[in-house]
Amino acid sequence: MSYQLNEKIRDLVPYTPLSGHYRIRLDANESFFQPDEKLWNKIAEAVSSVPLNRYPDPLASSLCASFAEYYGVRPESVAAGNGSDELISVLMGSFLKKGEGVVTLAPDFAMYSFYAGINEANRVEFPKNEDFTVNTDRLIDAVNRSGSRMLIFSNPCNPTSLGLPREEIRRLVRSVDALVVLDEAYMDFWDQSLINEIEEYDNLVILRTCSKAAGMAGIRLGFAVANPTLIRALRAVKSPYNVNSVTQSIGSVLLREKEWLRGCTRKIVESKESLYGLFRRMEARSPERIHVVDGVTNFVTVRMRDSREAYRFLLRRGIAVRCFSGFLRITAGTAEENAAVTDGFSAYLNGGKGAEAQ
Repeated sequence: MSYQLNEKIRDLVPYTPLSGHYRIRLDANESFFQPDEKLWNKIAEAVSSVPLNRYPDPLASSLCASFAEYYGVRPESVAAGNGSDELISVLMGSFLKKGEGVVTLAPDFAMYSFYAGINEANRVEFPKNEDFTVNTDRLIDAVNRSGSRMLIFSNPCNPTSLGLPREEIRRLVRSVDALVVLDEAYMDFWDQSLINEIEEYDNLVILRTCSKAAGMAGIRLGFAVANPTLIRALRAVKSPYNVNSVTQSIGSVLLREKEWLRGCTRKIVESKESLYGLFRRMEARSPERIHVVDGVTNFVTVRMRDSREAYRFLLRRGIAVRCFSGFLRITAGTAEENAAVTDGFSAYLNGGKGAEAQ
C-alpha cells in the first residue's frame, strides 16, 4: 500500500517569490538601507564571538532585553521568533484547539489563512469595506457571533497600507471574547501602537519584525509582545532553539543602535511620502485609471482595474512591484528607484510608450 499525502497539504506548492534579475526590486517591502560601516563592524565583532558549536539561548534573553529597552516594555513581556511567520504558526497551532475559529480580514496578509489551514482551525473571513477600511463595530459583532477564539490582522495593513487608530484597537480588544493577535509589522512607520499598553490586556498579542524598518529581512527575526502570562505560555510551546545564535547576536547589536534605526525609519517615511506624491500627480492626470490609497506604511497602494497589465509592463522595464487583484503594492525605495517606477508607470498610462528594456 502506497503512502498518500493528507488533504490539507496534498495540493500545496512551496512559496516562490518572484525570481529572475530585475534592476529595481520594490515588491517585498524591504528597506533600501544597509548597515553603515560602523554598524557592520559592530555586527562582525559580535558574530565573531558566537560559539557556533553550542546551541543558542532558548529564550534569547539578551536579544529580548534589547528589544524591550528599544520599545520601552518589560523583557518578560517579549518572546523572539524565527520571523513573525513562525510566531503566527505557533500561536495558531498552540493557542487554538483543532476546529476552533480564527477570524481573518480580507484583504490582509495571506499567511494568516495559510497557517489557519495547516493548523486545522476554522477560519472565518471578514471582508473589509470597498475602500479597504474596517468597520470596527461589524468586526466585533462578527468575532463574537462566530464564537471564534482568535482574531488576527495586520495594523497597519499589508497590503492596503491603511491602519486602524489606537482608540479603535482598544475598543476592539476590550469588546471581543477572543485572543487578538495584532501584527504591527509596519507600525514603526506610524504612531498608533498599543505596545506600551500591552500589560493592560489579557487577550492581546502584538507582533513586531526586524524585516521592515530595521532593514534586516535576511536574518529572519520577529517578536511577540504580551502580558507575562501569555509570553510564558508562548515560550513553553515554541521549539526550544528557534532563533539561531547568529541572528540573536546581530539583532541585539541592531536594537541598541537607536539613533541609526530611527534615522532610517524617518528617511523611509520621507521616501514613501515622496512616492505617494508622485503617484498622486499621476492620479490627478488620470483619475479614471488609478486611485492612490493614502496609507501609513513604507509602501504605496495603487488601485486600478488593469493592475496585471501594468505589473507586466513594469517587469518588462526591469521593475518589480507586487501585484494583487485590482491593485499594486509598491515599496518606497531610493529617490532614483522611486523616479524609475513612476516614470515606468506614467509610460504605461500613456499607452506603453518608452523603452521597455531591462
